[in-house]
Amino acid sequence: MSQHSQFRLLGLRRFAPFFWTQFLGAMNDNVFKVAFTSLVTYHTALFEGVDAHSAAFLISAIFILPFVLFSATSGQIADKIEKSRLIRLVKSLEIAIMLLGLAGFYWHSAPILYTGTFLMGLHSTLFGPVKFAYLPQHLDQTELVGGNGLVEMGTFVAILFGTIIGGELAGLSSGGEIVGPLYVGIVCVMLAIAGRIVSRGVPDSPAPQPDLRINWNPFTETWRNLMLARERRVVFLSLLGISWLWFLGATFLTSFFSFAKDVLGGDQNVVTLLLAVFSIGIGFGSLLCERLSSRHVEIGLVPFGSIGMTVFAVDLYLATHGESAAGTLTGIGGFIAAPGHWRVLIDLFGVAMFGGFYSVPLYALIQSRCAPTHRARIIAANNILNSFFMIAASLLGVVLTSAGYTIPQLFLVVGLLNAVVAIYIYTLVPEFLLRFIAWILVHTIYRLRRINAENIPDEGPAVLVCNHVSFADAVVLMAASPRPVRFVMDHRIFKIPFLSWFFRQARAIPIAPAHENAEMLKRAYDAVAEALEEGDLVCIFPEGKITATGDLNPFKGGVQQIIRRTPVPVVPMALRGLWGSFFSRKDGPAMSRPFRRGIQSKLELVVGTPVPPDEVTAEGLRQTVAALRGEWR
Repeated sequence: MSQHSQFRLLGLRRFAPFFWTQFLGAMNDNVFKVAFTSLVTYHTALFEGVDAHSAAFLISAIFILPFVLFSATSGQIADKIEKSRLIRLVKSLEIAIMLLGLAGFYWHSAPILYTGTFLMGLHSTLFGPVKFAYLPQHLDQTELVGGNGLVEMGTFVAILFGTIIGGELAGLSSGGEIVGPLYVGIVCVMLAIAGRIVSRGVPDSPAPQPDLRINWNPFTETWRNLMLARERRVVFLSLLGISWLWFLGATFLTSFFSFAKDVLGGDQNVVTLLLAVFSIGIGFGSLLCERLSSRHVEIGLVPFGSIGMTVFAVDLYLATHGESAAGTLTGIGGFIAAPGHWRVLIDLFGVAMFGGFYSVPLYALIQSRCAPTHRARIIAANNILNSFFMIAASLLGVVLTSAGYTIPQLFLVVGLLNAVVAIYIYTLVPEFLLRFIAWILVHTIYRLRRINAENIPDEGPAVLVCNHVSFADAVVLMAASPRPVRFVMDHRIFKIPFLSWFFRQARAIPIAPAHENAEMLKRAYDAVAEALEEGDLVCIFPEGKITATGDLNPFKGGVQQIIRRTPVPVVPMALRGLWGSFFSRKDGPAMSRPFRRGIQSKLELVVGTPVPPDEVTAEGLRQTVAALRGEWR
């Protein structure tokens, strides 16, 4: 296994105890919820006054309610109190809650179990902001995607184990009498104790704002957190994107009990199988994210994920819309014996896997672009939005099923809504769609390797300078950079139909030589200065044109003019492997010959050490870029 594998984090004290604490908490949540839901669905008679058809949606809504009421407060607490201490307090609370749950399962008391559900929601509300604010304190930029992927994977594997344990224990009987609820309660208490013991290993995580005055009014603080999240548009829209995933996920997960019983004719073991496939899918997608993104925050995977979720959700409807349960409920053996049911499992796995592609980059993006001083409150705002969307999902499920819609029709509605929401978000934030296009093009045609990419600043303004080998250079750099880049480009490229749309969406800056259009040149320098003042990355190709020989052309003096006006670091870079490609001018005009190197040819971007503004010269940068490029062009 590579030393850079994300799994190495599981051997580090700064990650492992936190991971297992989170894992055990997520598993306990699901043992409790799945057992309770399974009991009220398949053994309704044990609980007086419970409606089997609406109970699953009610349990989901009760669990989510604390996120609405207390997320804002929990975000403040996570920013004020040292996190390892707070984690241990929350895990102690979990033990008390599960003792109450044990009493509810023992006496078959729905009111006590509904109360326990609410309190477990409160436990998760308190832990949520800590979870996502903890990671950026202990993981660097190259570990953040992998760490988030492991946490997402771990969460859904925990959901899988919790689902299996809760479902199996709930149905246990002895002598014709259901005895499972008692065992469920005991296991929940044991898991809570195990989580508290593991949490003792979580290292100190200093509070970013220990002097923060907590506003205990949940309504005014909720509004304040939402306004805080809106300060950075991309972050806020990423929060909405994650919340929409929770809407979609909540719809699927809450519907599985009725879907298995009323549509597929399966017993509670089939429910466990559906939940297991869904959980494994999300875990697999979350882990695969790091490989697909080369350990960078790759938001180009977000549209990829949304497209996949819609395709598989619609196909799930097509696979099941004519089915209805008849006769005796079958177990897992009978279920998988029907060939059509394999398509159902593939569709569920596909929805979940692409959900992993969708969510992990969004979480990493939020963490990397939030100010550390209020990161936990931004995550709290995320939890607030998530809870609103999940409650909306529960209400949609109640309304549509009451109106006579089948569960497959509900899946179709949500799948089509997903496409509408995705298009809307990508219209508001073209950066997602542009990175997706760049990622697809680069990873389809090339095998891109980044060398010393950490030299590109994580934040703040800088000018990137690179050799100009082909028409694909800007797209490659867009895919390689961990941050959005404003490109300064020859104005003629904006006359090419698709490229014009692409680079306008990327907010590229058109430029022309003074002898062609002096006014455009002035506007370009003004736009570059404004972009740098706003803290953006600006990339220019100092040669001024694509090489016709493969050698570096002389660097023009535009870089020095930019730096004199706005002194910022200059990051030299070199592309290797594009000379002789379809997009280069080797042996004639570009894009006029077949792909001679074939698909997946090797390509490298080498990033040099940033040059201080007072040391920048055109010739010095040219020599540096030539050295970075080396003999391989």
